[in-house]
Amino acid sequence: MQRLAGSILVLAACGGGSDANVEGDYMVAVTNRDNGCVLENWTVGEQTMGIPVVVVQDGSRVTATVNGASGFVLDLALGSRIYSGDVDGDSLYLELFGTRGQQRGNCSFTFNSVIDAAVDDDTLTGRIEYRAATNANPDCAALEGCLTFQEFNGTRPPE
Repeated sequence: MQRLAGSILVLAACGGGSDANVEGDYMVAVTNRDNGCVLENWTVGEQTMGIPVVVVQDGSRVTATVNGASGFVLDLALGSRIYSGDVDGDSLYLELFGTRGQQRGNCSFTFNSVIDAAVDDDTLTGRIEYRAATNANPDCAALEGCLTFQEFNGTRPPE
């Protein structure tokens, strides 16, 4: 989970028409914010830059693949590096449902992540959230309803 902070990602877009055109290769920077899920080695304010993200769009459906070391960290921490979701006007909403099982005492859990972003031409800004999905065992009390998040911005070369 250590570099989950710096590993996370994003998408971006270019305004115009009804739904923005978000397809392209982006370079993203993230800043760690609140650590409500008490992720190990998370430093509030720590920044990671130069995260490569490839966004593919088919109509309003979008996928974002986080590459490089950050993608590797997402694979280890969540079980995937691919977010999927929709673009609606100049807003993006993408999800990654974690499959990498973790354990704390009798608490079994995974982490899910959501990207909520706004696009302006070739720039994307927003927030990446991480929430635990638990088996509701009493040992999960610290994770129930927790929220850890990052803020990010990313750009792609102009079209």
